[in-house]
Amino acid sequence: MGEIVRDQGEALRATWRLRIEQHQVLNALARCRTAELGGHALRCNDCGEVSIAYNSCRNRHCPKCQHRTAQRWLADREAELLPVEYYHVVFTLPSQIAEIALQNPARVYGLLFRATSETLTTIARDPKHLGADIGFTAVLHTWGSAMTHHPHLHCIVPGGGITPGGQWQPCKRGFFLPVRVLSRLFRRLFLEQLNALHHDLAFHGRLTPLSDPAAFEAYLKPLQQAEWVVYAKRPFDGPEAVLKYLSLYTHRVAISNSRLIQYDHETVTFKYKDYRKQGKARHKTMQLDTTEFLRRFLIHVLPQGFHRIRHFGLFANHQRRRQLTRLRELLAIETTQVSNEPIDKPPTFVCFTCAKPLVVIEIIHRPQRTRAPPS
Repeated sequence: MGEIVRDQGEALRATWRLRIEQHQVLNALARCRTAELGGHALRCNDCGEVSIAYNSCRNRHCPKCQHRTAQRWLADREAELLPVEYYHVVFTLPSQIAEIALQNPARVYGLLFRATSETLTTIARDPKHLGADIGFTAVLHTWGSAMTHHPHLHCIVPGGGITPGGQWQPCKRGFFLPVRVLSRLFRRLFLEQLNALHHDLAFHGRLTPLSDPAAFEAYLKPLQQAEWVVYAKRPFDGPEAVLKYLSLYTHRVAISNSRLIQYDHETVTFKYKDYRKQGKARHKTMQLDTTEFLRRFLIHVLPQGFHRIRHFGLFANHQRRRQLTRLRELLAIETTQVSNEPIDKPPTFVCFTCAKPLVVIEIIHRPQRTRAPPS
């Protein structure tokens, strides 16, 4: 990705009007792991190999810079896992709403989090279903496998909650909440709140007519009867499987370097999955013009300061520690508490020849930019 951005970034800037966050991502990817950011000279005390490691950009949209952040985040979450069934529920926005989200990412993605949270907590609290307060973690993804715009929310939910009487209430084994009920309430809550947000939304291009409230209402009316996609996957095979899943999805970006096959300065070829197919037919390749490839990548850049991983209900930040302690006390009668022993921290740098830890022998400072004297 760094090579493609360095080669084609300026052409893209001249062709498309980009948001400030998208300019920042292009700048970060162009400099990532290059001498422009400085680095370290390293030596292996075992085989004597000397190498140079340039610093990373640490941008959250960079395919190279999310591994360590994900590992630290997962270590924190591992201590919070409960010995119960976990469920995976996905809420997806219709394509008509996705078009509006593309021009108003912060407001519409924020609304997606709010409507999803209200839907899950309301249905779970209903005595007809679970009758308990739940907690869950939600992760926003805005892409499909081919980097098309496909906003959806992955929710990881423990299979149970705390009743008004203060007891642990497990859900039925293998079944969390009825998907059809979730879908209907999610649709109603989202459309109601989106209508209320109309005066704060911006509309450009072919969506410009939606600035008129009557046109906007007419645009949304067919969605009131359409089926919105909400589905629940089968429960995870234990807390370890939850961590394995989270390690793949929490800090993922629109495309990884491992999916890139070829770049010839004019086109980019990459691997993707066609989920309408089954088996080997699902795995395909796609070739795009470099400008279109970068455009697709940049539409998934989130607004500055927007959190794509959020915790709700019992796991909300202001009460998570207290509620986890309470949950462990309630579950201690039937289950064994998950071990909180610290995991050995892996070395920062490892020798490619003998896999032994490397030591820093010199710090390479980034070049200092020439600055004019103060006026």
